[in-house]
Amino acid sequence: MEDPLSVAFIDLKTQYQTLKASIDQRIHTVLDHGQYIMGPEVKELEGQLQTYTGAQHCITVSSGTDALLIALMALGVEAGDEVITTPFTFIATAEVIVRLGAAPVFVDVEPDTCNIDASKIEAAITKKTKAIMPVSLYGQVADMDAINEIANRHNLAVIEDAAQSFGADYKGKKSCNLSTIGCTSFFPSKPLGCYGDGGAIFTSDDTLAKVMREIRLHGAERRYYHTRVGIGGRMDTLQCAVVLAKMERFAWEVEQRIAIGQRYGERLAKGEGVTLTAVRPDRNSVWAQYTIQVNEREALAARLKERGVPTAVHYPVPLHQQPVFKTGIRVVGSLTNAETVAKRVMSLPMHPYMDNETMDRIVDAVLAG
Repeated sequence: MEDPLSVAFIDLKTQYQTLKASIDQRIHTVLDHGQYIMGPEVKELEGQLQTYTGAQHCITVSSGTDALLIALMALGVEAGDEVITTPFTFIATAEVIVRLGAAPVFVDVEPDTCNIDASKIEAAITKKTKAIMPVSLYGQVADMDAINEIANRHNLAVIEDAAQSFGADYKGKKSCNLSTIGCTSFFPSKPLGCYGDGGAIFTSDDTLAKVMREIRLHGAERRYYHTRVGIGGRMDTLQCAVVLAKMERFAWEVEQRIAIGQRYGERLAKGEGVTLTAVRPDRNSVWAQYTIQVNEREALAARLKERGVPTAVHYPVPLHQQPVFKTGIRVVGSLTNAETVAKRVMSLPMHPYMDNETMDRIVDAVLAG
């Protein structure tokens, strides 16, 4: 039974009550027309997301993980290739590389943003390198200009793993429209989420878009005519309908996330032993997670739990230290920053419906130690 005194980590219940009429209407429209796969809502959502990001193409897919997989497949990543990425992220980023027989190549992260350190990338490039896959962690875009510049000099593709950053701005442009391909997730806890699994791929390359649409549908150029190996990677119509309803309020929710993140920062900066995630001046964060760094994390989390404040750790074990990656990866240089932040990061409740009273309660509990 839910504790009425506990703080919601992500308040999807309030979001639904706010958008109930639109969500219910959208779902019932799908139930009425019965086109559960590739119904009209799929193309409608793709059009809205394409306009929102400014990308020339949007392809909705079955999950953020499948978005990354399809992107890599479209680029021809295969056994023997390497993809440079970050060790400090959810496992899906590296998992899809390994699934294709390629090797993740890990370079260290920036200690203050936890995003990949662009200055470390060039030293990791070899003849085997096929792509660079930065992750825009916690809702803030990685240093895409620097990454793209390196990629262009070496004729490499860049895939932005924007599972946590959809809606974020970077130098006047939107996340997902900053590189060869952008991939996002609509997992329910994401800034823009559905009620199951879903995701989207963005590109302004016409050829890649065609290939990725075919891969999404078992490699079919047309029905029952398959020109390549693909997957069953479609986002179903009901999930598209949910995201369409949420798009009505998404711009407001992004504004709220930014404002709440700023207020968190202003208050937590007054405390000792709390390190804030830095936000670079030429971009913002949509705060998929509001993550800080602290000492004695487990003890603090236990005290916060006693006060009804939930916490989470994103992420406790860097990928190069995961048992599954004992082989099949390559590490370039020291990964000290990734290993250090993994021991210190703690995520606090974050959602666009958080009121000031709730935030004060959370911050007071953190500062009280």
